[in-house]
Amino acid sequence: MGGLSRGGGSTLTEQLAEHYAQRIRQRLLAPGTRLPSVRDAARRHGVSPHTVVAAYDQLLAQGLVEARRQRGFFVRDRRTPELRPAMPRAAPAGPPLPPVDATALIRGMFHSGTDQPAPGLGTLPLEWLDPALMSTALRRVLGQTEGALALQYGQPAGDLRLRQALALRLGGLGLQASADQIVTATGATHALDIVSRALLAPGDAVLVDEPGWAVEFARLTQLGMRLLPVPRGADGPDLAVLETLAREHRPRLYVTISVLHNPTGNSLTPAGAYQLLRLAEQHDFRVVEDDTYGELAPAHLPRLAALDGLQRTLYVSGFSKILTPGWRVGFVAAPPSLIERLIDVKLLSTLTTPAILEQALAYCLEQGSLRRHVERVHARLDAARQRSVQLALAHGCRFVTPPQGLFGWVDTGVDTEALAQRLHDQGWLLAPGHLFHASRRPSTLMRINFATSQDARFWRAFDRACGR
Repeated sequence: MGGLSRGGGSTLTEQLAEHYAQRIRQRLLAPGTRLPSVRDAARRHGVSPHTVVAAYDQLLAQGLVEARRQRGFFVRDRRTPELRPAMPRAAPAGPPLPPVDATALIRGMFHSGTDQPAPGLGTLPLEWLDPALMSTALRRVLGQTEGALALQYGQPAGDLRLRQALALRLGGLGLQASADQIVTATGATHALDIVSRALLAPGDAVLVDEPGWAVEFARLTQLGMRLLPVPRGADGPDLAVLETLAREHRPRLYVTISVLHNPTGNSLTPAGAYQLLRLAEQHDFRVVEDDTYGELAPAHLPRLAALDGLQRTLYVSGFSKILTPGWRVGFVAAPPSLIERLIDVKLLSTLTTPAILEQALAYCLEQGSLRRHVERVHARLDAARQRSVQLALAHGCRFVTPPQGLFGWVDTGVDTEALAQRLHDQGWLLAPGHLFHASRRPSTLMRINFATSQDARFWRAFDRACGR
């Protein structure tokens, strides 16, 4: 945010109130977020405490915030009861539905108002991508089909040429799946949604990693599921906790990331993967393996679906992270008995997926151009990770898990929700730790993207925002 104007047509109080009102309406400040204290806001914006109090009073009058005695001002949840997920049957006793609002981070990606690198972003920098690779593939496919693919619906399960190419690619990971066991989707998130809608009913219990991806928490919650968080550390999921939760709540699914976990960056060991699959069999739940960032991982790391042979597992991945966020092609590989059910859900949600993009991706896989692009990204990411780690350590951060892959999970020593607010005013997008927990809680942790955290300007701004 630029400085408040003392010569404008509105008062400082009105400008300050409008600043926070805009952020609340854009969902950049999620329901339940605590506004800066009066003293902190006065210091940050260069105004008197009286001006801040008056601005907060205006937000109260507009119904945007609520005052909690001796705690401060908090963003109100203005959703009406009619918009909440329906619960057609009583859920067994267990953890309550969490107040998740993942859209704050997502919206922040589109409302940054700056071209500065975004340390909290979940994607590669634009300059790392290869638009020529995609345009060449699209031209080739359009030339081969004379544009016919754009004039008709795609195949229900997805383009056969792509599914065959994916089957070969999965074979390189040790995962044997035929093209008939693959259903394409509009990105990995859509594939996860297809699986959830096909296999779950409102009130079902679902195991999830914690910390984990906020979008998955919010999506499952919106579908009416009960989340059972499994603590995730440097050695992977806490299998003792998982076993207790499975025994007490009889979950239907465990949605997890086995390789380059988001946000911790760790990967399962073969022994841990084997024990996890034994627990799934013992307690009769399926495992949904989200391998969204698998293109950034070494191929030799064990995938649960490869060890299990797609018996009790479903494997989900996509190419938006490595190609471009706008080219949304994902897929799920599943046991044969589930394929028709998955296709039915896909047809009801999107009819079909775009055959042009799917055949263009198949071309990239067949010609090896995607493989070469991935190799270049790996080299750049290794160098970026080394520099970002050095900067983070030099500025007082501690890595909770060993730095690997695209993300670092760091302890800053300060409340990262408040830190994210302060840095957002300066154009820096952070991913504070509370977004990665199934229920809202204060956190000193944050996720950094190694590819976008190399800018020394960010770390200087970080120090100032921390009061160092």
